Amino acid sequence: MSIRILVSCHPRHLWHVYRLLGNRGEKILDAAVAARLQLGDKLGITEEEKATSESWRVNVRRMPLLSSTKLQSSRILLRRAHLVLAYIMHFYIQSLPPDAPVIIPRPLALPVLRISASLDIPPLLTFSDTVLYNWTHRHPSTSVPAIDNLRIRTLFSGLIDEEEFYLSSARIELRGVKALELMRSTMDEVFIRDKTAVCRITGYLQAMTRIINELKVLLMDVRRMCRPEQYYNEVRPWFRGEDSDTNGRKWVFEGIEEDPSLKTPTELSGPSAGQSSLIHVLDVFLGIDHQSSPSGKQSFMTRMQRYMPRNHRLFLDYLISNPQPLRIFVMSSGDDRLCATYNSAVLALKEFRDAHMIIATLYIVNPARRTAMLAKTRNQKDGQPLLGTGGTNLVKFLKDTRARTSAAMITYT
Repeated sequence: MSIRILVSCHPRHLWHVYRLLGNRGEKILDAAVAARLQLGDKLGITEEEKATSESWRVNVRRMPLLSSTKLQSSRILLRRAHLVLAYIMHFYIQSLPPDAPVIIPRPLALPVLRISASLDIPPLLTFSDTVLYNWTHRHPSTSVPAIDNLRIRTLFSGLIDEEEFYLSSARIELRGVKALELMRSTMDEVFIRDKTAVCRITGYLQAMTRIINELKVLLMDVRRMCRPEQYYNEVRPWFRGEDSDTNGRKWVFEGIEEDPSLKTPTELSGPSAGQSSLIHVLDVFLGIDHQSSPSGKQSFMTRMQRYMPRNHRLFLDYLISNPQPLRIFVMSSGDDRLCATYNSAVLALKEFRDAHMIIATLYIVNPARRTAMLAKTRNQKDGQPLLGTGGTNLVKFLKDTRARTSAAMITYT
């Protein structure tokens, strides 16, 4: 019962994908990065920048149709191919003029659809692409990943701000591995259910609280090298999915009708922290309910699980189906010290979400207001809420998740 949180791609796998995609996929991505393509809706974009973007997009449209058949033998190769093609697709879409229709060319659309179907994830950039599969060692003297020895492989903007944004999440995921080990030990003790088990679970929850507090520190550390204005204006727009397109454009996958096995995508939200398996696992483990929705519709957190790697989703399903949940065990134990320790862990997660709200305000809400004032126009119609990259009402979602976390606290006497 484990889950690999942070997974890199060995150089030999990079070369294998490079070769199997006919050298074109990786070359096209490298060319986009080297050309420093600009956002199509960038204020003050020059004619030269527009021409550079169009010249690159022409090369994408002229690519030979890439075959994914030989990649099917390895999920590692499929994941790398998904990352490469998804980055190319976002470079292509977000560099388009804002009034141009979004038509993903056939040589790109068909392979990204087929590879995404093989991986059972949506055909666009995900949190896993930008964080879990997008790192390497800063100093390659060791094979073991460490928080202070990571760097990011692929960036849209080339800015240190973008790299630090990804690294902040990568460090959280890496530190979260210890939390998973504590969960396994805790679940073993819940099945035993004696006084010794209660004592041990209390100790595990104390350690869990310390780790969640460390995750909060790592989250807030993003402020050291990631500037809010640069992130909001030069990095974040590259993540946009169909449901956060400022002009409401629909994405058309050219050639999809040629392959009866392919279906028109219905999930096209950009990468979001809501797609982090680690945070979902913490919620499920502590018994925090984000699955239900007052409207009866699927909750945002549940929907975001579709964007996770399949083995991560299976692990979450395993936790959700656990016949002896931790929270129920704590409530029935009658042990005040255990209840207090459990509440401390829940409070730590609530404070993590407080920190998330601070970061969202600093990096999204405030810059959005300033950008609207500087442009003397609004990105949204009056009364329309600010959307996250996952397509949800950002502020309301963060407040709701924080409130649901607080509601998990246990009242005891």
